[in-house]
Amino acid sequence: MIDVMEPGLTQGNLIVTVSTVAVLILISEKYKVLDRMGVYAAAALGLVVGGLGHWTWLVILLGFLGTAHKATKWKFDEKSEKGLCESNDGHRSWGNVIANGGLPGLVAIIAWYLGDHDNGVWVFSAAVSVAAADTFASEIGCLDDRVRMITTMKSCEPGLNGGFSPNGQLAAGLGALIIAALTFFSAGDFNLSLLVALIGWLGCQVDSILGAVFENRGLMTKGTVNAAAITFGIITMWWYLGFPHL
Repeated sequence: MIDVMEPGLTQGNLIVTVSTVAVLILISEKYKVLDRMGVYAAAALGLVVGGLGHWTWLVILLGFLGTAHKATKWKFDEKSEKGLCESNDGHRSWGNVIANGGLPGLVAIIAWYLGDHDNGVWVFSAAVSVAAADTFASEIGCLDDRVRMITTMKSCEPGLNGGFSPNGQLAAGLGALIIAALTFFSAGDFNLSLLVALIGWLGCQVDSILGAVFENRGLMTKGTVNAAAITFGIITMWWYLGFPHL
């Protein structure tokens, strides 16, 4: 019998991973979740995450992709009228895929190389949780007019880097909790799953601070801010786990 629960480059894991990526491609094409290059990037990333990590890691990543798409399409016309959309139809590009999934993919590679998938799943999930929290906060919080700059607490315009709102904070928590729930079903540790959610929410705050201090001054781009916030999530979970050789 094929064992589909063994991680890494095992027959069972690869069969499930390749099948899941194939379904991802079909869904992305049908519902325009990603543009063409975004589909290619997501497929490659999915093969890395699932093939070197585990197919359940891929499910976590796809959970982020699917729910982030829903958050992007939420009140899309209203966001479009206010100039708060990154695309004209709500799809995501290969740049979004790499910005949010590149570092989690790197974690999967390192976990496979070191043979430490037990710790790797938590570091991986913390990284995805930060990306999810930030995406939800941006896509849902941008329509909340009760926006304040995180560094000064003064009122500011919706959509401004470093701005946060009550709805945005709740949305960030929701995004992080979704990833934490998927991780719990994957790895089964309730306390560490809660930590995944907390790190995701905190990472969103780091993203806002960096956006206010550096991005608004042209010293960082949106992509580098995202990468720095996700790196915060990776290092925080790695520290909590006791700096394993991951």
